[in-house]
Amino acid sequence: MDDLPIKRVNSLSNLRPITPPLNGQPIADANFPFKMDALYLDSSNRSTSTDSQSAASFSSSSPPAHPISLTVSAESWHSSSLLTIVILGASGDLAKKKTYPSLFNLFKSRLLPRRGCSIYGYARSKKTDEEFRQGLFGYLNVNKNNENGDVEAFLELCFYRSGSSYGDEEAMGRLNEEVLDFEGRGEAASASVSGGGGGGRVKTCNRLFYFAIPANVFAQSAAAIKNKMAHSLTHNTPTDWIRIIVEKPFGHDSESCATLSKALSASFNEQSLYRIDHYLGKEMVQNLMIMRFGNVWFEKLWNRNDVAAVVLTFKEPFGVEGRAGYFDKYGIIRDILQNHLLQVLTLIAMEPPLKAMGPNSGDNIRDAKVAVLKAMKEIKLEDCLLGQYEGYRDDPEVPDDSTTPTFAIVKCFVNTPRWSGVPFILKAGKALNERKAEVRIQFKDAPASEFMFDMQVPRNELVIRLQPREAIYMKTNVKTPGFSSQPIQSELEVDYNTKFVDAVNPDAYTRLILDVLRGKQAAFVRDDELTESWKIFTPLLHRIEKEKTEPIRYQQGSRGPEIQDALVEDWGYIRNEDYVMYRGKVVHKSKI
Repeated sequence: MDDLPIKRVNSLSNLRPITPPLNGQPIADANFPFKMDALYLDSSNRSTSTDSQSAASFSSSSPPAHPISLTVSAESWHSSSLLTIVILGASGDLAKKKTYPSLFNLFKSRLLPRRGCSIYGYARSKKTDEEFRQGLFGYLNVNKNNENGDVEAFLELCFYRSGSSYGDEEAMGRLNEEVLDFEGRGEAASASVSGGGGGGRVKTCNRLFYFAIPANVFAQSAAAIKNKMAHSLTHNTPTDWIRIIVEKPFGHDSESCATLSKALSASFNEQSLYRIDHYLGKEMVQNLMIMRFGNVWFEKLWNRNDVAAVVLTFKEPFGVEGRAGYFDKYGIIRDILQNHLLQVLTLIAMEPPLKAMGPNSGDNIRDAKVAVLKAMKEIKLEDCLLGQYEGYRDDPEVPDDSTTPTFAIVKCFVNTPRWSGVPFILKAGKALNERKAEVRIQFKDAPASEFMFDMQVPRNELVIRLQPREAIYMKTNVKTPGFSSQPIQSELEVDYNTKFVDAVNPDAYTRLILDVLRGKQAAFVRDDELTESWKIFTPLLHRIEKEKTEPIRYQQGSRGPEIQDALVEDWGYIRNEDYVMYRGKVVHKSKI
C-alpha cells in the first residue's frame, strides 16, 4: 500500500467512504476503511510501480510523528498487521470524551497500524455512519486546529453498528462478517502491492474490543464476542490476538468482583483482559518506578526508619452533577479509594520487581503490587472519617436520607519489614476547595532539631503532584533570608510544564490504549489484584451500609470536615500551617 498517492480533505462535508482498487478491480463495498498512517488513500491516481522511490510519503503539512513511533513501527502489530477496534458503548460519554479522542491522538502520532485500521462503534441506538461521525466531530476538534484535515481523515476510519443489546449475537455476527471482509481484502491489497512477495504483506489480523459499557453487561458482551467474533480470525498463529479493555467499576464488593471475574474468564483468559485504571497511565504515576528504583538516595529513605506517614489525596472542586444516580450507589470509597488511590499506594510501597521493563516485566510488577495488598489488613470503621457535602441530598437522583459519603479519609498499614508501623492515609472528596491529586511522603523530625533551634522545625516532605501541573518537589528547611536565622521551608521543585517544555506528554487513556496494542500489561489491573483490594475494603463498606453510618456535613468549596486535621495529626501526619491556598496554588505565607 505504500505506493498509493496521498490526499487530504479539510471539512467534514467532504468526508467519503474510501474505495481503493484491488488488483485493478474496484471494491464492491464502499465502506472499506483501509488506511495508511494519518493519510487518505487516493484511488483516483494509483501508481502501479512498486519501486521504493514511488512510495507515498507524508506531506510537509502533516504533524510530526511521535518520538516513540520509530520503536512502534518496527513491531509486527504495527508494521505488518491489520487492526480492527470495536468500541462497545460508542454512543456514551466515556467513548466520546475519552476513547475516541485517545484513538485520534494515536492516529495523529502515526501510532496506529500503517497497513490498515478500522474502528467500529457499537451501541443500542440506531445511527448512520454519517450521524455518528457528526456526533464525534466536536469531541475530536476541541482545539479548533484542523488545518491538516486530521479529524476527517480519522473519521473515515470510524463506522457505527447497532444491536438490540450488548449481548446480541446476531448483530455481532453481522459485524464479524464486515470485519472478515475488511481483513480479507486488506490482505489481498497488500499482496497485490507487494507483487506477491512476502516482505510487505499483511501477516496477521488483530482485534481490540473496548468495553465502555456498564459492568452488568460485561458477561453477555464477552460471550457474544467469543461466540461470534473470536473464532474466525483469518490466521491461527500466536501473533494474531484478541484483546479486551474493561473499564471500572470491577464489581462493588468481593462477591460481585468474583462473579464478574468468573464471567469474563469463561470467555477470555487473563492474557487477553486489560482492566483499565486510568490513574496507572498518568505521567507521574508511571514515573514512580524510575524515581524509586533509578535513584540511589530514594531507596535509603524509603522505609519505616525515615518515613513518618504517607498521604495520598484526591480532591475535586465540583460535586456529582450528572452522575448522582450512579455515585449514590457506589460512594467515594468505591469510586476513588479502592481503585485509584490504592493502586498508587501499591506502587509507593512495593518491593523492587525483578524486571521493570522488557519481557515478563508486567507480571513481575503486578506480583510486587499483589504482595503489598496481601500485607494489608481490612480497614476498620474506627480508622475512617466520612463526610457528605451540604446540598448533596438536594439532587433529584439522590434519596433524601442518603448516607453515601462524598468525602472519606482512611488509615491503613502495609505490614512488611519496610513499612511496619507507617500509616498510609487515603483521602478523597468532592465539592472541595481545589482540584488536586498528589502523594505526600512525610519524613520524620530531624533529630534534636527542636532543641537546637528553639522551635518546631517543619518536617521534610516529598510531594508528587499527579494533577494538575505534574510536578515533584521536596519541602526542605533553609534559613530565612536576611538577618533572621529562623528555619523556613522552601521547595526543591521539578515542574514538568516548565522543565520539559517540548516534551510530548499524552493523556492517560492514549498511553494505556497504546500499551494494550503493544501487549504491555504492567499498567493494567490483574484479577488477583482485584481480589486482594476488595478484601481490604469490603468489610468496611458492608458495615457502613448496614449501619447507615451518618457522614459529617461539610460546606461546598471547603477542605472537607473540619475535624480531619486533628484526626490525621493523631494518625501521624503533621500539616504545616505555614502553607495556604493563594490564587489557586499552595504557597508559603511568606510569598503572599
